[in-house]
Amino acid sequence: MNRQQRCAYGQDSSKVSRIPYICIYKSIAKERSKDNLFWAVCLKDTNKMIGHVYFSQKDPREFLTWMIGYIFNPDYYGQGYATEACQRILKYGFEELGARRVIALCNPENIASWRLLERLSMRREGTFMKEVFFKTTGNGQPVWQDTYQYAILKEEL
Repeated sequence: MNRQQRCAYGQDSSKVSRIPYICIYKSIAKERSKDNLFWAVCLKDTNKMIGHVYFSQKDPREFLTWMIGYIFNPDYYGQGYATEACQRILKYGFEELGARRVIALCNPENIASWRLLERLSMRREGTFMKEVFFKTTGNGQPVWQDTYQYAILKEEL
């Protein structure tokens, strides 16, 4: 399997500096599928996996707060797949799992991502300044990035 095939379900190279895992290899996808945190998003007609949605409860568990995240193949951007998948996971979280609140984090430079969160009726709660890094400079210094936090409460869905 060549790099292009391995990366078919990952991020495009223009996003490399922002994503800690550039390509989702089949072995990683298989490993992640062993728990219920990652939900595969597949096309109905071909069953081709085009992305995944991450959904996990945060601690302390009694706060009933969950986190949602997603990665999709860029070939399927702008077609509503991420919106549909995330809407269904949110509904499942609130109705079946008893979630009270769901949060999401994204890079402020990733406009498509925060617009998706806003389409999901999530509200931007704040900006964490220089909160995370995924790469370092040539001399090993972190390249810090800001993060937006979004959230939605059960009664807001």
